[in-house]
Amino acid sequence: MIEKQQILDILEQYDQKKIAIATVCSHSSLQIFDGARKEGFRTIGICVGKPPKFHDAFPKAKPDEYIIIDDYSDMPSIASTLREKNAIIIPHGSFVEYMGTENFANFEVPTFGNRNVLEWESDRDKEREWLEAAGIHMPKKIQNPKDINGPVMVKYYGARGGRGFFVAKNYEEFEKYIEPNQKYTIQEFIVGTRYYLHYFYSPLKEEGYELSKGTLEMLSMDRRVESNADEIFRLGSPKELDSAGIKPTYVVTGNVPLVARESILPTVFDIGEKVVEQSIDMFGGMIGPFCLETVFTDTLDIKVFEISARIVAGTNLYISGSPYSDLVEDKLSTGKRIAQEIKLGQKLNQLGDILS
Repeated sequence: MIEKQQILDILEQYDQKKIAIATVCSHSSLQIFDGARKEGFRTIGICVGKPPKFHDAFPKAKPDEYIIIDDYSDMPSIASTLREKNAIIIPHGSFVEYMGTENFANFEVPTFGNRNVLEWESDRDKEREWLEAAGIHMPKKIQNPKDINGPVMVKYYGARGGRGFFVAKNYEEFEKYIEPNQKYTIQEFIVGTRYYLHYFYSPLKEEGYELSKGTLEMLSMDRRVESNADEIFRLGSPKELDSAGIKPTYVVTGNVPLVARESILPTVFDIGEKVVEQSIDMFGGMIGPFCLETVFTDTLDIKVFEISARIVAGTNLYISGSPYSDLVEDKLSTGKRIAQEIKLGQKLNQLGDILS
């Protein structure tokens, strides 16, 4: 992984009055560009082949310029161009997945957030170590697939947007659906309502929900629409579907807004605080937006089954603000909040503290 000092040396050469915000044209890029522009930053879109035509339909979110590459594997070759343009990279799920974690870890361009989180987020065993060390309630992990004796969720490593995930009730079903040569984890299937909680951790801001260093914000919540899993049972019972060779799939196709009962918010902030504090102890802190992917049970217990340590696509629902972010600032999106943190880093002469 690129050393922090290398990033600081690059940043030292930047013209601070000409900082540009850059990201791959996918995932949550529209709100990232929109939020950056609202905060006065120039924007750069990175894309394969040619600029997306649909960007022309959204002039407020269209980047000021594009950098065209032939393939995402070519990303390292444009590092010098981005540096010449005083660019700060905003990573998102598609960015890291398309580029590859190793290339991203060594990308020689200042990047918002702490790249050390990659080691803990991309490996599901280390992710569990992190969350359990924070005292977070998680679904039980099944080590040996032959021990499956009830519904479990099988997930592959990496940001796959739910692609390939499946539910199994026994070892025979596991064997039937597992993809050979793919790293996976098996978790007990928790019955409840899925909530995706969108937080923002600022090591710079002093006013708000205080942590040992900085503050924690709750910007929004969503639930994911997953391919056929949300509609499939209109066709029949699970047994009837199975006999017909139809099985649920969990590829994310969209998102639905959610608001939690107000009485649950203290717990929502408590688990967010624990995760951030543990990240500070383990690898220097998880900076900026992150999402805890949870299930709320009928006893109002919150089980965390995964973490995404960057902006998630569910925040796209709230480009003009959410019921939570509007109580921080009118029409505050996660994309705009990222740009604000970069501006705050400039103002305090602490930009290096939030980049890696």
